[in-house]
Amino acid sequence: MESIYQTEELALFREQLRRFVEEEVEPFGEAWEEAGMVPREVIRKLGQLGFLGLTYPEEYGGAGLDTIASAIFAEELGRSTFGGFPATVLVHTDMGSPHLANAGSAAQMKKYMPKITSGEIITAIAVTEPDAGSDVANLRTRAVRKGDVYVLDGTKMFITNGVHGDLFFVAARTDPQAKGSRGLSMFIVEKGTQGFRVGRPLKKQGWWCSDTAELIFEDCAVPAENLLGKENEGFYAIMKNFQNERIVLGAMAIGTCDKALELTLDYVTTRRAFGGVLFDLQAIRQKLADLAGKVEAGRQLVYHAAWLDAAGRDCVKEVSMVKAYCGELVNEVVYACQQFHGGAGYLRETPIERMVRDARILSIGGGATEVMLEEVAKRMVTN
Repeated sequence: MESIYQTEELALFREQLRRFVEEEVEPFGEAWEEAGMVPREVIRKLGQLGFLGLTYPEEYGGAGLDTIASAIFAEELGRSTFGGFPATVLVHTDMGSPHLANAGSAAQMKKYMPKITSGEIITAIAVTEPDAGSDVANLRTRAVRKGDVYVLDGTKMFITNGVHGDLFFVAARTDPQAKGSRGLSMFIVEKGTQGFRVGRPLKKQGWWCSDTAELIFEDCAVPAENLLGKENEGFYAIMKNFQNERIVLGAMAIGTCDKALELTLDYVTTRRAFGGVLFDLQAIRQKLADLAGKVEAGRQLVYHAAWLDAAGRDCVKEVSMVKAYCGELVNEVVYACQQFHGGAGYLRETPIERMVRDARILSIGGGATEVMLEEVAKRMVTN
């Protein structure tokens, strides 16, 4: 569909992405699901095509584009029918590495960013803990300065790319006396750092080809030069990147919706029943039409929020709407699509069954719907 947000350049970019997903992802996704990971060579192929640094400076292998390009990227990856694939990639491109792009020193950027945009190293963001997710102010992982190192102690939970990631952006409390969100800092922690280990891989309802893990830090000495940004200002860095994270998750959900409707329309226009095809039944075709309208509304909301973000506007309310609306919508869409597939949609061999499992997390991860609605509600009375 034509859009005021899509230039000719971005249209070609979308076509190239869609072709990549169709040729390099969909035929192999089942094997990745069994293996529990996306092969590193696939990430490197994305890097070779210039897809892993869309919003980063060209001097580091980036493309110098903006949030709209990130939304297109996430939407097209979301069409793959394997939710763990976009999860793996988007954590690297839009949830982990932006912390380096936003706050990294010249030395840190030079050291790490070229390998990030090439796919040579895979990144992850380690904020969530067993007792703190969206409530970032309650993080308990500590970082104590001792000479030329910070010593980290604590546990992180539900970390995407936790098993196979190479570079972790870790939130820790550097001022134990500070209350709430104050006193948090961000650190760059390399895999293999003494005192840092993967506790256990986590089995999930969906996103099977996305590796998720518990991370443990025990007397983990991180060089002081790996402090990311200023000490005790990590909360602001986390909040800033939440906007980008939630936009791409919303866009990913829209891509999933679009593909689910496409698969279902193909099914109901060929599946014969009651003397015709399923699409002949008014209840089915009107439900699909209703869902198509909701998906298009969600898409416009996503790209409007991306446009606001690219323009540097305050868009916390709009981004929170994106995350809440699209996270709920994708579950509504895939559930209805599975219903219209009948018994076939309940079989593991069908994409729609997998998409139902994978969609569930999109109303939870990156900010649960209820948390997002609170963000919207607060700004309804202050704006």
